[in-house]
Amino acid sequence: MPEVEIMGVKTHYEKYGDKGDKVLLLHGWGQNTEMMAFIGEHLKNNFEVYNIDFPGFGKSAEPPYAWDVEEHTEYIHEFCKTFDIEKPVIIAHSYGCRIAQVYASRYPVEKMVLTGAAGVRDKRTAGWYIRTYTYKLGKKILSIPFLKPLKEKMEKNAGSEDYRNASGVMRQILVKAVNYDTSDILPLIKCETLLVFGENDDQTPLSKGKYMEEHMPDAGLAVFENDDHFAYFHQPQRFNAVLDAFLLRK
Repeated sequence: MPEVEIMGVKTHYEKYGDKGDKVLLLHGWGQNTEMMAFIGEHLKNNFEVYNIDFPGFGKSAEPPYAWDVEEHTEYIHEFCKTFDIEKPVIIAHSYGCRIAQVYASRYPVEKMVLTGAAGVRDKRTAGWYIRTYTYKLGKKILSIPFLKPLKEKMEKNAGSEDYRNASGVMRQILVKAVNYDTSDILPLIKCETLLVFGENDDQTPLSKGKYMEEHMPDAGLAVFENDDHFAYFHQPQRFNAVLDAFLLRK
């Protein structure tokens, strides 16, 4: 089982191929290398591909404390330095796209493919602030000892499914990630970027892809009709064909 220690974290990765440009595969939240293995297998004849389990996922250890997006970005940078990857091609999904965007805004990247890309946050409405502060007030009230069972029930049902399924340090990492808005760094991403979105994605809606295409200097958008947040995985042959057209184009 290939593994390496990066920033003190035992990191599992899979490698495919040994020639051509070097490619990084960055999976989404709650996923692992298995979700992107088909991409590595497809690209291995033309590229040297590194498929990484993010800290706390798959076979990689959790980080020692709740890393934020900045630390995850430096983690990927350290991984690249370890394997002499100077200007990678990055292919990322969802949560991995958030890290990819920050990385590409700071370090050289050959090309980038972002599918179901997270990062651009919705503007917070008055309703959001009301719900948030009502929830925080409720937690304080329920801190009264005899109301503890109600507090535990309230916390169990709060947040997204990803948040409820996470535990300990990973839950803190998720909170930091979803609060990190990449909108302001989009103009700093100079590499050619392909955005792939499912038409019916309800986690990172197509509107986010259109916003990213508009605000990134060299981005194009491909839409997989009648598909969702995992469009790339549901249609692997189509996704690989899109990759070939984008990455192998002279």
